[in-house]
Amino acid sequence: MEWIGAGSLAAWVWLALAQGFFWRTDVWLPGRTDPERWPPVAVVVPARDEAEVLPVSLPSLLAQKYPGRAEVILVDDGSTDGTGGLARELAARGGLPLTVTAPGEPEPGWTGKLWAVRHGMALVRERGDAEYVLLTDADIAHAPDSLRELVAAAHSADLDLVSQMARLRVVSLWERLIVPAFVYFFAQLYPFRWVNRPGARTAAAAGGCVLLRRAVAERAGVPDSIRHAVIDDVTLARAVQRAGGRIWLGLGDRVESVRPYAGLGTLWRMVSRSAYAQLRHNPLLLAGTVAGLALVYLAPPVALAAGLAAGSATAAALGGAAWAVMAGTYLPMLRYYRQPLWLAPLLPGTALLYLLMTVDSAVQHYRGRGAAWKGRTYGAPGAS
Repeated sequence: MEWIGAGSLAAWVWLALAQGFFWRTDVWLPGRTDPERWPPVAVVVPARDEAEVLPVSLPSLLAQKYPGRAEVILVDDGSTDGTGGLARELAARGGLPLTVTAPGEPEPGWTGKLWAVRHGMALVRERGDAEYVLLTDADIAHAPDSLRELVAAAHSADLDLVSQMARLRVVSLWERLIVPAFVYFFAQLYPFRWVNRPGARTAAAAGGCVLLRRAVAERAGVPDSIRHAVIDDVTLARAVQRAGGRIWLGLGDRVESVRPYAGLGTLWRMVSRSAYAQLRHNPLLLAGTVAGLALVYLAPPVALAAGLAAGSATAAALGGAAWAVMAGTYLPMLRYYRQPLWLAPLLPGTALLYLLMTVDSAVQHYRGRGAAWKGRTYGAPGAS
């Protein structure tokens, strides 16, 4: 237990100081100045069965106060709940011009969301003059100046991809336990400061809000070049980076997800849908991830409890110190989500849930079920 506690504490000291300060929540849009000419922008919204959230999210897009020309294209991806008709009703109340279109069923090799994005971007190319495309999910609500600030940031810093991590909904008990940790773990995998360094090798984006320079997207062959991707946002960022584009990722103070995750089952499916794909369906990476999560997140409370039970002050002190550093790095994310700070010591329990979700993702993959999303399955034999 002493060696395990020491190893866990060493891991946390390294994570806190050498992993891009991933735990800090101060990465916001870079300094902005208004361009002399505001470029035209097209907003592409892939939507499949989104009637529940559309009355909140779509009006926020149509009400954007953007000084240049902007339009919204909602791609109704085979919805069965009246998403397209509802979008037209909402557009009748005024605001930016809205086009509702339907792409049909995805061709083999395409994930559904990217197939919808392809259809939307094809319309953008036909119309010809949009310099930027904002890809935003149907559950994302934008502040009235969101589009203006994104374009100003891209212009000021000469960025080809600007992505904001939307503030996810945190209301229910399970959302409080799972959601802030989701963003915390994402930032640990892809430290925002590393992503934003010029010439960085780390690439990532948050798919709910991505402003993309159209010329660079076409140079990167997006979305055709990433049509198979289940984790489409990170894959998109890598494609743009490989094409020589400059990318930026940070937290969003003008974009919020309105999608509810009332129960553990819904959150479980959200994570397990893509967890094993994140590990490239590699059993060795899965084993290493499970071992790493156990050492980093589960070992500290175990070492503390075992040390106290066995009368080993050293093991207890090392485990307690590692647990304290872990909880301390989680506090900024809890503050960002306006959650009670007593949730910080519960992070090992949340990490255990994520470990089980990751294992379940692998189990579903080897059972041939693939990654399921809104009635479609990807990565399974015979899946489209």
